[in-house]
Amino acid sequence: MSDFNPEEARQKRFRYMTETPVPKLVMELSVPTIISMMVSGLYNMADTFFVGRISTQATAAVGVVFSVMAFIQAVGFFCGHGSGNYLSRMLGAGRMKEANEMAATGFALAFLLGICLMASGLLFLKPLSVLLGATPTILKDTQDYMRIILIGAPFMCAELVINNQLRFQGAAVYSMIGLVSGAVINIGLDPLLMFTFGMGVAGAALATIISQFIGFCILWIGSCRGANLRIRFSNIRFTRHYLLQIMNGGAPSLFRQGLGSVSTIILNTTAGAVGGDAVIAAMSVVTRVMMLAISALIGFGQGFQPVCAFNYGAKLYERVHRAFIFCVKYGTVFLAAVSVPAILFAPQVIAFFRSDPEVISVGTAALRFQMLFFCLNAFSVMANMMLQSIGMGMRASILASARSGLFFIPLILVLSPLLGIRGIEMTQMCADIFTFIVSLPMTLPVLKNMKEQKQRPE
Repeated sequence: MSDFNPEEARQKRFRYMTETPVPKLVMELSVPTIISMMVSGLYNMADTFFVGRISTQATAAVGVVFSVMAFIQAVGFFCGHGSGNYLSRMLGAGRMKEANEMAATGFALAFLLGICLMASGLLFLKPLSVLLGATPTILKDTQDYMRIILIGAPFMCAELVINNQLRFQGAAVYSMIGLVSGAVINIGLDPLLMFTFGMGVAGAALATIISQFIGFCILWIGSCRGANLRIRFSNIRFTRHYLLQIMNGGAPSLFRQGLGSVSTIILNTTAGAVGGDAVIAAMSVVTRVMMLAISALIGFGQGFQPVCAFNYGAKLYERVHRAFIFCVKYGTVFLAAVSVPAILFAPQVIAFFRSDPEVISVGTAALRFQMLFFCLNAFSVMANMMLQSIGMGMRASILASARSGLFFIPLILVLSPLLGIRGIEMTQMCADIFTFIVSLPMTLPVLKNMKEQKQRPE
């Protein structure tokens, strides 16, 4: 241990990030993040699966609280991506002081915001539950689940910051270990707390926050190893510069996750008004299934992001361009391959979570609609991640807002009165098509400019 040289380790990582062939580098950084996202998607589905063994109302309640979890994650991603993008560019430019200060500032900001979310949520628990779409039949389960989730908010936010900062430094394996450990523990605790100890829906929530806390501890330990930046409280700087950088790099994630939370609220309230608890439950199941389906793509993109930010900071623009093309090409092929069996076996997929005939009917149609143009997300997601990673916050924010906000929200408000339940089932598909169309003029000029740039002289 005494022979460890931090500066030598950082130089070695710099060479790794800037000299490794692009496809090899993206794949090496993507495999851990794909595993992380897939396992995280599985444990989100595990909650739905085990809660589905209780009742349709319990499934619907978890679907309602999902919007709160999405907002907590939005805050964590806001601070994690905002600080992570910046520190990665600083590492690429060799500016260690700024990188260290940003790591500590991003972490501290996330923990403080998590405390604010916890306090305000617990104070207004019942009105918040009603606002989010809880019907009288699911109000108690919604409150029981949400109360416990809110208690874990500070650690959930902070965990996402450490995870993303490690990822943007090129330490994807450390990031994976923390997330996967928490996910596996969650899957094990769900049936134990829900059924063995008879806690029901509250047991699912408790399993979630216990696993998140353990994941946080593991990630903290990982951040203290090797060439990774140490989070030191003496480096916290709540200055205008750092806060603006977090906002610029994190706003797209906040819009993406925050509007995802808002769209889930509108989806639940609209579904409840049009078709009741069964439609809420069906769309909740479809949402979780789609999260698993897209999690591998997001994991692939998360392997691309540090390559993008680090090399952009080092002015190696051609490497950024090559990485983007590589990810879009293989991401599109993957999503197309996933879509076919999902369309063919949609009824069996939905029935796995809930055997209610009405839930299966609505869920099958919604899943098939969403999978028809699912492959378009490869370009849209990678475009959003690239723009965010290179510091084009405004473009990235607009694109991040498109799928769940700019298009989904007005579309569901228009289509559900016109087409009823069918309109609800079709909304996400239409939003995906419009998002792809908007992403083209936002991204192609940037790609053209980078392609024309020459790498800096060695």
